Amino acid sequence: MEQKKDFQPIVFISYSHDNEEHKNWVLQVATRLRSNGVDVILDRWNLKLGSDLASFMERGLSKSQRIVSICSDIYVRKANEGKGGAGYEKQIMTAEYINDQNSNWVIPLIKNNPNERKTPTFLGGRLYISFEEPNLYETKYEELLRDILEEPVLPIPPIGKNPFQTVKEFSQQKFISSSEKYVSPATSGIVTFDYSNNNGTYALGQGELLFECDFSKASDRAIHILNDRSSIRAVAIVKDTDDFKKIKDARIYDNSSRARTVNLNQIAIYQNNNGFYAAIKILAIKDDSRGSDNDEVTFEYFIQTNGSPDFSM
Repeated sequence: MEQKKDFQPIVFISYSHDNEEHKNWVLQVATRLRSNGVDVILDRWNLKLGSDLASFMERGLSKSQRIVSICSDIYVRKANEGKGGAGYEKQIMTAEYINDQNSNWVIPLIKNNPNERKTPTFLGGRLYISFEEPNLYETKYEELLRDILEEPVLPIPPIGKNPFQTVKEFSQQKFISSSEKYVSPATSGIVTFDYSNNNGTYALGQGELLFECDFSKASDRAIHILNDRSSIRAVAIVKDTDDFKKIKDARIYDNSSRARTVNLNQIAIYQNNNGFYAAIKILAIKDDSRGSDNDEVTFEYFIQTNGSPDFSM
């Protein structure tokens, strides 16, 4: 997604030198953040031999819009005991929190911390992001980057007009309109949808991540999908796996046809006109011409928010 023009937040990384592996992991995260438009302050770059450590920490913390506190087991212990750099930085951050109890200045990041208490006491009750599971690294990194750059996956939608403001507006208002009822703005989830309604269309995501999915009847074992909507560039069927996480490159599946027929437990791939990919897996189908009370499809979906065709990350 497009970054806000000229917005380069300054971020101070607070961490403890647990061991070389941990220090190098921190360095990798910091390097990647800088490559993605974040001005990172890190001791290994900005602290020279002979420099005053306390002065460096005070200046770095004071000029930063955000702080990433990497809460390893050792960092939490040192911060709580007031020892070392972690303890000194904690004192400065605590003072700032006393002045502004609602501040989101510090982002607690959990790494190498098997303990039940994941953050120092002064950060207790604050939302944190965990990098403990290696398989979720890309997802968690994107979450961290979006928070720093103020580019949420789910931006707050604009507030509409009050439908009861005047009698005239009330008389023209559909209380539950199709655009509200047949939309799931989240980037993943499970949907059950009567595809005989709303012209067979159900919208997933929003904004640049919008996918308007068209369904039409095939049977109670399969359903047709189409790429007729303006938000959809292409549709394809995945025939080599029924697991989202085993799709390493969505571009390899044939998307040359306008319509595809998806079987039960099969995955379909969508690409929208902004280049993003989504995958849906058909979980259940009802067909009113084959004994069911109504037409209905249930599917699980996942939108790859980083623009990659790789769903295995």
